[in-house]
Amino acid sequence: MPVLSLTDLVDLVSKAGTPKATKVREIKNRDAYQPATDYYKRFRDGVVEIHSEGEGKDSLQNILAALPPHKIENYSEVVEGYRKWWGRKELEWFDPPRDFYNYNDFSVSVNPELGLFINGEPHVVKLYLKADPLSKLRVDVVGSLMGITLADHADVKFGILDVRNSKLFVSAASIGMPLIDAELAYVESLWPHV
Repeated sequence: MPVLSLTDLVDLVSKAGTPKATKVREIKNRDAYQPATDYYKRFRDGVVEIHSEGEGKDSLQNILAALPPHKIENYSEVVEGYRKWWGRKELEWFDPPRDFYNYNDFSVSVNPELGLFINGEPHVVKLYLKADPLSKLRVDVVGSLMGITLADHADVKFGILDVRNSKLFVSAASIGMPLIDAELAYVESLWPHV
């Protein structure tokens, strides 16, 4: 059973026509995940470690230590964006729920990075680290899929954090599963032909 990441699905929903088919081909033919090639893994792991260990905001600087020169500019931007978002908020860690959304022979891994009580309110948060603007559609797809897949956690707010712009978008509206199922049906029908 092919497994798509939540980011894969969002990228597919955001495209139309030939670029969408090209994205399906890229997903199908890419190499298996290698942590060494995950550009922002160190940032994500660093933030999780900081919160899970109960460390303070000043620990964010440790993420920048011993970075290769080609990563310093981008990492500095996301660290500063995260620091700004953190601000004076009281943040307390909990393990975020994870699960899969299944559609026929396809699965989408729903794996938000952060589980945080933000000023006492529980939030499950997916980090958005790209420089491209964060679209409303992307926010809606991520929030809806987390809300539906992780529905056992009804008291939790689901959101996506645009790290570079220091803005948390909490999902309020659901785009509904028909749109997501239609995207997965498209991927399923195209998959054998790319």
